[in-house]
Amino acid sequence: MTVLIAGGGIGGLTLALSLHQIGVAARVFESVPELKPLGVGINVLPHAVRELTELGLLERLDAVGVRTRELAYFSKHGKPIWSEPRGIDAGYRWPQFSIHRGMLQQILLDAATERLGKENILTRHHLSGWTETAQGVRAEFIDKATGKSQGDHDGAILIAADGIHSAVREKLYPQEGPPIWNGRILWRGISKSDAFLSGRTMIMAGHEILKFVCYPISREPDASGKSAINWIAERHMPPTYQRRREDYNRAARPEEFLPWFKDWKFDWLDVPGLIETCPHAYEYPLVDRDPIPQWTFGPVTLLGDAAHPMYPIGSNGASQAILDARVLTREILEHGPTHEALIAYEAERRPATTDLVMLNRRNGPEQVMQLVEERAPDGYKVVTDVLSQQELEDIAANYKRVAGFQVEGLNARPPIVARSARG
Repeated sequence: MTVLIAGGGIGGLTLALSLHQIGVAARVFESVPELKPLGVGINVLPHAVRELTELGLLERLDAVGVRTRELAYFSKHGKPIWSEPRGIDAGYRWPQFSIHRGMLQQILLDAATERLGKENILTRHHLSGWTETAQGVRAEFIDKATGKSQGDHDGAILIAADGIHSAVREKLYPQEGPPIWNGRILWRGISKSDAFLSGRTMIMAGHEILKFVCYPISREPDASGKSAINWIAERHMPPTYQRRREDYNRAARPEEFLPWFKDWKFDWLDVPGLIETCPHAYEYPLVDRDPIPQWTFGPVTLLGDAAHPMYPIGSNGASQAILDARVLTREILEHGPTHEALIAYEAERRPATTDLVMLNRRNGPEQVMQLVEERAPDGYKVVTDVLSQQELEDIAANYKRVAGFQVEGLNARPPIVARSARG
């Protein structure tokens, strides 16, 4: 029987493609009227790029994404703290990509439409409920805009890949409430600017209270020689600040946050210039949810942000959803689309992602910037006057270990989905 997937985002579409790869029928249901390439930039880490490569998507990623060369941390004065190579340059067999989130989703959507058929990618289908049946599960859908019924669909199992505001998770945990805000606001945008540093560098500058992240997401400069630079400005707000509900497409007002970054003009990057020249900026509160003790209930389980929404620290949100999809596919290959497959998937993925959610709350590898701010708020000559080389290396290595993308381990690990299953 068909696997029903609620949610046509990165996790849901990766799962659909993976199930098609092993010959299992899947159908994707998405609430919105039309899947559009929305959002700003994200990074896809080598362990997730490996899985997309196994799905035959590397050329499509290369056509629109940037192979990230290095990740570099800086103080609020623009002084270097730590840098390390990424992707192929770090010795991985697979690259890391800096890419527009909407373009990644479009790559997945195009591939899913080609392989599964557009009749199996249904929009205007918001999951309103489900019931267990003798054969598995029957899911009910409505048009969220009108409330009109969109009918029922029967399947072997139901996978909730419907995001941080998951309708399925809300029904399973009705007392949970809204996502948890940690007091920080993100302002995000894409600006046209000159390339900086290597031209393929991802940078993070500042500290826990005030931070700026940026990286290029266009492969080549435009006719004027400018590159598309994705940026995120972040500030920890005072307790009196009244945040607005998280919405990836809420317009931001640069005049509200630009003053905090007006002096961040480094000799290698003009931060206020990026903000001032951005045509459309977006505001988003930094939220996650507490880990839950169970994802799987009968023929239903959670995946991606529905299962483990986490702070966008360490570039891991989309990557972990992709890994969820591949591990679940492996278990379905082993056990069929059954409750046993869902239990085996959860047994591996829930502990791993719980650790990552909690580590991201402690700022993951970005804690080096906070340590520098605490120890040398007025600046320094060289970072090893403030942090030892061993401290720097230990923080970076620990995050790779928890997130599952240590170089030697990933390169040596066999494929998640058996090669013999590949189409």
